[in-house]
Amino acid sequence: MLRPLAPGVALLALATFAVPASAQTIYPIDRAEILAGARFDLKVEFPGAPAQSAVTVTIDGKDAGSVLGKQATYAAHEDGSDHAAYWIRDAVIGKPGRYTVEAKAGDRSASVTWEVFGTEPRKAKNVILFIGDGLTVAHRTAARILSKGLHEGKYGGELAIDAMPAMALVSTSGTDSVVTDSANSMTAYTTGHKSCVNALGVYCSATKKNLDHPKNETIAELVKRTRGMAVGVVTNTEIEDATPAAMVAHTRRRSDYDDIVRMFYDLKPEVIMGGGSPNFLPKSTPGSKRKDDTDYIKRFEDAGYKFVSTKTELAAANGADKLLGLFNTKNIDGALDRFFLKKGTVEKFPDQPDLTDQVRAALDVLSKNPNGFVLMVESGRIDKYSHSLDWERAVYDTIMFDNAVKMAKDFAAKNDDTLIVVVGDHAHPVSIIGTYDDARPGDRLRDKLGVYEESEVPNYPAPNAAGYPEKVDVSRRLAFVFGSYPDWCETGHPYLDGENVPAVAGADKTYVANEKYCDVPGAARRTGNLPTSAPQGVHSADDVVLTATGPGSEMFHGRIDNTYVYRVMTSALGLGSAE
Repeated sequence: MLRPLAPGVALLALATFAVPASAQTIYPIDRAEILAGARFDLKVEFPGAPAQSAVTVTIDGKDAGSVLGKQATYAAHEDGSDHAAYWIRDAVIGKPGRYTVEAKAGDRSASVTWEVFGTEPRKAKNVILFIGDGLTVAHRTAARILSKGLHEGKYGGELAIDAMPAMALVSTSGTDSVVTDSANSMTAYTTGHKSCVNALGVYCSATKKNLDHPKNETIAELVKRTRGMAVGVVTNTEIEDATPAAMVAHTRRRSDYDDIVRMFYDLKPEVIMGGGSPNFLPKSTPGSKRKDDTDYIKRFEDAGYKFVSTKTELAAANGADKLLGLFNTKNIDGALDRFFLKKGTVEKFPDQPDLTDQVRAALDVLSKNPNGFVLMVESGRIDKYSHSLDWERAVYDTIMFDNAVKMAKDFAAKNDDTLIVVVGDHAHPVSIIGTYDDARPGDRLRDKLGVYEESEVPNYPAPNAAGYPEKVDVSRRLAFVFGSYPDWCETGHPYLDGENVPAVAGADKTYVANEKYCDVPGAARRTGNLPTSAPQGVHSADDVVLTATGPGSEMFHGRIDNTYVYRVMTSALGLGSAE
């Protein structure tokens, strides 16, 4: 039960309650950077569940409730546990500065320091955040080789994602781990707060309820609440997946798809596009994955959205003021499958849009708002194909991503009022170490590998107008290798019959090499370097490269934490200044 906590409650003597061995935990955490005027939840957890009369929470020595202008509540045994929870929800600090928060119970105390930052007046009308999910330097390099060519050590051109004046290295670790996932890392971009693996828009506290952890307002919520700006969320994954969901969601578990759909509806971004239609459909509809009978497609249509499910319908929706596009029951197929190999779910969904089609439509809708917009665009299958050790598919989607960035840069060039940021949310342990050449003598895969002076330029055909070589299974190919993997059989060739499945379920919840590829001539059987519970590759803690252009991009340089990306975007929009 939550009870109101009166301001200025006195600290009782130690003898009146049992003092736990560990200190209390405060959220937001130490060294948190909080935008002036942005909403957040203050939560303090007291081990041992002391009585509310026995605790104090202060900000710079003053009662926290009086400083924040809100009455605190207190749960003596939150969720029936052995800790008490002090809450002030939807708190706001309007004045920039350094704040010290202290929580005391008996002779135990804990303190954190927050930096509340303001911003200069607005520089940018719009912000476009491009997320290459899992995008690493190796993906960029391979995409440049395939789409621009390489001759005598020089490329035939620049990628749009590289031809930008600002650049920085971004560190991505979270509060609980060295290596993060997309939920936590994207939360840092959208809220400016670090979190833990699988969490969206919240700090990970001790409560048992996924939806009741301390929340931090997202940039999408902030710009709609304070500036009346439009918001767009575009992806080629399921729209409920971690990266797009981080624009709107507050949950400890990124798998809470039903709740995430509801959160999209609650915020109502003007543009929502991706895959993942089953969680929008009532459970009585065949193919639905919802646990209730709410028809969210109808609810969005009733709220004035134009609903589209194919590329053709998307093109015909020109002029819509609000747009909901769901183009696949799962993830939208990648560029290599849609344009060339016709694998994946292309036969079932033959009219899926390209990421460029989605960005074009999104800009058409969002640019109508005189107050500007924030648009997040994700090329999410770069990550998913890297997990499955299928680098050609990942790199073709990197080329598609680059085409979408080029489109946004052309849009921004008209008025020079748009900040464009391109960044991976985390890295994969991948590298280009040479080339595989079928003409080299020997039968083993390692015999075909040329390194150093023997790593001749691959013979992919010249790219088409969209930057894609129309043939990927050539005789001399990039040796693009993975640093994390289960037991698997590496062929050194592209997977023409469908996305790679490196490992399959074995006995006792372990994964073993997929024997389908082990009999391919020259294939190399690899003993995995991951736990046997892992069916595919994992992320790495490597810094990712950020490039940016437009008003505010000059703030990017050197090495930064991922939370700083939020700071630059909100600064460019002047969200911490009075309008």
